[in-house]
Amino acid sequence: MKPTLLPYGAAEPLAIEIAARARVADLAGPEGVTGTAAARVIRAAVAADDDGPPLAAHAVPGDRVVIAVSGTPPQARDTVATVVSVLVAAGVDRETIGVLYAAGTPPVSDAVEFVPDAASATAYLGADDDGQPVHAARLLVDADVVVTVGEWAHDASLGGRSLDGELWPAFGRRECRHTLERDLARHGRRALAPWLANLRAITWQLGVMACLRLVAGRDGSLSAAAFGTADAAARRARRAAAAWAPVVSRPADLAVCSLAAPAAGFASITRAVAAAARITRPGATICIAAAELPPPGPVVTRWREGAPLVPLVKEARRSGDQALVADAVVARLLAHSLDDRRLVLLSPLEETLVEELEFGHAPDPDAIARLARRAEGVAVLREADRLFPRLA
Repeated sequence: MKPTLLPYGAAEPLAIEIAARARVADLAGPEGVTGTAAARVIRAAVAADDDGPPLAAHAVPGDRVVIAVSGTPPQARDTVATVVSVLVAAGVDRETIGVLYAAGTPPVSDAVEFVPDAASATAYLGADDDGQPVHAARLLVDADVVVTVGEWAHDASLGGRSLDGELWPAFGRRECRHTLERDLARHGRRALAPWLANLRAITWQLGVMACLRLVAGRDGSLSAAAFGTADAAARRARRAAAAWAPVVSRPADLAVCSLAAPAAGFASITRAVAAAARITRPGATICIAAAELPPPGPVVTRWREGAPLVPLVKEARRSGDQALVADAVVARLLAHSLDDRRLVLLSPLEETLVEELEFGHAPDPDAIARLARRAEGVAVLREADRLFPRLA
């Protein structure tokens, strides 16, 4: 049988030789486009009037327009440049169009980075359901028109929708982000309901009616784009992202995964494990192949070395150290997703470290290939940290 090839950032892809008798599920997201082709997809999306007026009708000459870029959306540079060109063609002065971003690299050369620690960077927006003051990026509060740009993606560790690419808390004060992380560490997925309520309230208070949601394709390409109100754009983007949520007929004994964002370390591993767990049997083996991988944080490390998880999470929350809180979230979600499955890593991490974490260490690609040859059912998950598969 011809081996299944899985690129994972190394010079050569991982060659997975699967027994002829074995059941195989090869899962991958949709193919996408880049460059000028991606710009054409964006131009078509913002010109559509299916869920409200097209982008060109949202602003008039003299309006102060801010394009708020959340997270690291695919093909961000071409996306923002296209949005700007559409607004300019509609008569908006380029000098009155600003671009604000909250993470990653500037999507255009004159973009302004939002720094939540700077007091002058935020302004009072209103109060939340508990009467607590809410502050958002001053440029967004003062703008006549806000156009949001963000990816719509899956996060299997959160049970579906990713927080990446959302307006909130990306453009709130840093304590808003810290509060969400503490709530996730304490309550897990149950923290998402109040977050979603706040997101909707803040979107309404800012008067945001022009939302562009992007769906990634493989290898950082752009698969689709949806434009409209926040709910309409998210709904259409979710439908467009259906290829990232494939259906598998039977659970596998072995899952072999690559990562779209290995630099995110165990946060990406957690998402990949959660995706693989959805289509593998209890007690199955999940293999993660990554040519680069940062070591785990202290909470994950202490938990895997035998310390009880719940006291560790409480200790991290009480510490006030947000790096520890973020790592506690990863530990909690990873524990829930992994359950009784075995995790094997093909990575640059030292064998002694991996063994201390009580994970399996694959010294070379052949070790993964041997596991695949023995398995009765194998699932290959390409960019598993983006996938959200399910069993039929």
